[in-house]
Amino acid sequence: MKEIISATNAPAALGPYSHAVAMEGVVFTSGQLGIDPATGKLAEGVAAQAEQALKNLEAVLKAAGASMADVVKTTVFVKDLADFGTVNTIYGQHFGADFPARSCVQVAALPAGGLVEIEAVAFKSADESYSF
Repeated sequence: MKEIISATNAPAALGPYSHAVAMEGVVFTSGQLGIDPATGKLAEGVAAQAEQALKNLEAVLKAAGASMADVVKTTVFVKDLADFGTVNTIYGQHFGADFPARSCVQVAALPAGGLVEIEAVAFKSADESYSF
C-alpha cells in the first residue's frame, strides 16, 4: 500500500504532487528546489540553492522515516552544467562515505526560476514491513 508523505519542514509543493511517496520500504521523493520553507523564496545563487535543496530533501526523507544514509539513487538537475563543481562539493557534504548512485543533467529551465533541483530514491532499511 502506498503512503503519501507530506513534510512540514519543506516548502509546499508548487503543483499537484506529493513531497514523496513510500511503498514497501522504498521512498520516492519529488524534486526539491532551493526554496526556503520559512519565506517561500529561492535562496540566492547556485551554492545557496543547492544547500537549501539538500536541506529540503533531508526534511522530506525524515518525514518519510528515512535519512540521507538511506538514499540509494539521486538525480540532480542543474540549469547550467558549469555549476556542476559547486553543486557537487555541496552535495558531497550531505552524504557519508557510501555515496548513492547519481545522475546529473542540465535542463533548459526549472520551476520558479530555480538553478538546481534534487530528487532521491531511498530504502528504509529499518522498515520491517518489507522483506526480500
